[in-house]
Amino acid sequence: MRYHLSVLLLALGLQSCVTHEELVNFTEAAFPLDSAVLISNATELRVQPLDLLHITVSSFDPEAAAPFNPQQGQQNMMQLQQQGQQGQGVFAFELFHGYFVDAGGFIDFPVLGRVAVAGKSVDQVREELYLHIKPFLNDASINVRFLNFKVSVLGEVKNPGLVRLSNPRTTILEALSLAGDMTPYANRKNILLIREIEGQRTYTRIDLRDRNIFDSPYYYLRQNDVIYVEPIQARVATVADPAQRFISYASGFLSIITLILALSR
Repeated sequence: MRYHLSVLLLALGLQSCVTHEELVNFTEAAFPLDSAVLISNATELRVQPLDLLHITVSSFDPEAAAPFNPQQGQQNMMQLQQQGQQGQGVFAFELFHGYFVDAGGFIDFPVLGRVAVAGKSVDQVREELYLHIKPFLNDASINVRFLNFKVSVLGEVKNPGLVRLSNPRTTILEALSLAGDMTPYANRKNILLIREIEGQRTYTRIDLRDRNIFDSPYYYLRQNDVIYVEPIQARVATVADPAQRFISYASGFLSIITLILALSR
């Protein structure tokens, strides 16, 4: 009877227990401490059809640069900046004035017309525009960046949702940090990453305990990636119906009392 009581108590304890190994990342990684490792998987983001770009042209002569920029009122810009301090005013302004990359990989740019940008990095797009604008504006300064560089982080993280990124070289670890990090119930060895690139969708599983993650082509994120952190089995007990949990725990408690009474006779 004592044996059965011990087994029952152990089963009830393990039902909602999260082990130390399940909470730790990189447990299987043998890092080369104090040694430099060459980074070979950090590739530049490339513009794809359906991307949204923010492009501004500046000059010492604002009037000369004005034809290359979307028309806007200074007063409206100031109002949107004030709203942006409390919400998404500035982002809404940029979104409205962003350059949409069509299915053929072109943008419609003021004065220049259709410009091919698909397959190029933002630096290459900047150089391309500079060559086209130079005959009109010798001192042009051009800024190009992604407006749709965002990823979705779902599942067992503290703040799931859409994460907007400003750094074009962002890793999956940084995205998880921006989502508030993973919860204690996150399955760190089976994270799903969904990626769409050049009209194809790929799915891959990532193990945060494995050192090879740093060499993976999925370690550095691309625009519109989706990251799903699935729960471990222990999570089931925390989201079950309250009535069912009460019945389960009550049944276990009564079983323990019955065994104790039987042993005390």
